[in-house]
Amino acid sequence: MKSTILHGVNLVCIVARHHSLTSAAKELNLTVGAVSQQLQQIEDKLGFAVFERHARGIRLTEIGAKLVESTGHHLSAIEENVFQLTHVSERKQIRLKLTPSFAFKWLVPKLEKFHKQYPDVQIHTFAEGALVDSDKRNFDIAIDYGPLPYKHTSAELLMEESLIAVMSPDYYQAHLVDQGDASWANVSLLHDVMPWEGAVKDHEWRFWAEHHGLTFNTNQGHFFNRTDMAMSAAEAGVGIALARSALLSNELEKGSLVAPFPPISAHAGYFILTNTDSPYTRLFKNWLRLMINL
Repeated sequence: MKSTILHGVNLVCIVARHHSLTSAAKELNLTVGAVSQQLQQIEDKLGFAVFERHARGIRLTEIGAKLVESTGHHLSAIEENVFQLTHVSERKQIRLKLTPSFAFKWLVPKLEKFHKQYPDVQIHTFAEGALVDSDKRNFDIAIDYGPLPYKHTSAELLMEESLIAVMSPDYYQAHLVDQGDASWANVSLLHDVMPWEGAVKDHEWRFWAEHHGLTFNTNQGHFFNRTDMAMSAAEAGVGIALARSALLSNELEKGSLVAPFPPISAHAGYFILTNTDSPYTRLFKNWLRLMINL
């Protein structure tokens, strides 16, 4: 009975992570019908509903969310410990595809922690020019940036992003852009020209200005194919960039950049796409999620 409950709770956690029976079934190598039937069986054993079914899919009930919150990290720890005990002498590789901005500003500073914790797992990182081409399945895991909702329903949301206008202290003193529309007349905007496929080149600045009720020409300034390049240009005093909060390290704390406006939701985020499902890729995805919460 206990092992059946444990298996069932693990299934609940997997489905909750995917927010989709279809995506969870793919990870488990089961049919959607089989996953649905197993969920019904565990709900019967627990004596309460874990998920609510609705037209757009499923979502956790209040008590279901408490179940996942209280057990999920324990199950992940059990899986990782068993995995390490049974693969002590085996060396594995994970092919990771992502954008250079996210690799350079967010992932690379954290990778040493992963290598120290899992020295036998090699991460081969392939940072692409501007956008992640997920149609080419030459990866085990990809991390892509895109709008909500994301184009692939099977993708797992890693974290939502926010946008924050940043500039050098001298640039701010010269323009005082928090003084209304007129203060934006002579600034240079620094753009990520293609945050995702199909986006217009001034999408983020247009979105930001509309949110703040400001009216100025957003289709001007300097255009880059990487967010980190726009952020570096802002630090050099070239203009004002829309930084992604996840890509900021300590620039605001040390004063090389200033942010007169609070961050706003980008209505976009980073998504994990899994091409190879294995204990190693699940291990790495669990580690990524832990890094988000640190």
